[in-house]
Amino acid sequence: MADKGTNGTNGHTHIGSRAIRPDGLDKVTGRARFGADYNLPGQLIGRVLRSPHPHARILSIDTSKAEALPGVKAVITRDDFADQPSEFLPAGEMMMNYKDMVRNVMAREKVLYEGHAVAAVAATTAAVAKRALKLIDVRYEVLPHVIDVVEAMRPDAPVLHGDMFTVGVEPKPDKPSNIAKRIEIKQGDVEAGFKQADVIVEREFKTAPVHQGYIEPHAALASVSEDGATELWCSTQGHYIVRAHCARLVGLDQAKLRVTATEIGGGFGGKTVVYLEPLAIALSKKAKRPVKMVMSRE
Repeated sequence: MADKGTNGTNGHTHIGSRAIRPDGLDKVTGRARFGADYNLPGQLIGRVLRSPHPHARILSIDTSKAEALPGVKAVITRDDFADQPSEFLPAGEMMMNYKDMVRNVMAREKVLYEGHAVAAVAATTAAVAKRALKLIDVRYEVLPHVIDVVEAMRPDAPVLHGDMFTVGVEPKPDKPSNIAKRIEIKQGDVEAGFKQADVIVEREFKTAPVHQGYIEPHAALASVSEDGATELWCSTQGHYIVRAHCARLVGLDQAKLRVTATEIGGGFGGKTVVYLEPLAIALSKKAKRPVKMVMSRE
């Protein structure tokens, strides 16, 4: 008869035992600190102004009234982020283009979706920050848009990215398109397979876009010192990714950026990219005070 050992696990260390999560005790007792739980003395509250249009050209951004509002310590726009070349680098399980990344963090010449960040403010209170956003005057030229995938692939559809040409098509297209890449996978004789089939069923299926729905929202707290040394606390699934991308987008040496990944309240792949982090760093650098930003459910 096999020796089950003193714990009844057949001599194994883990198999058949009750594993204890390293972070379990702190979470069930409330000691765990998530992204929004972090604070620093003298911190400011950051808020983002987002586009009401799904597709529009930004003609001008006037932040003078917001900057003059008492309690506002910093305002940033596209002018605070340098253009990036088309260069791909790994981001988790995917590849990210820095040119697209900087355009997503803060809209450049156009807004590309409803809710696209156009400006951000840092103020002494959330109420002041909210009021400051209303004082920013953005003039748009509203452009045509579609929200259906099939419509977006049609030749006459409004083009979102004027510099994107479909890859994998011969001859090489001379006009921009909403289709980034075409991939064709072949295995066997498809036509022969259909001819041999007893029944052929043709249907068209559509599904709505689905978000991961993690419980904890995105959160970031940044503190930039006088010599440029920067500390960042954020809810992320990959703090090395955050460090590399933020350093590049804000023009900072990676050696001067320390990123601390807080406890995470769910991510499922949705927290492998940067949204608030570069904004918080840019605001902190400009305001010379720590800046905390938390995405709302709205």
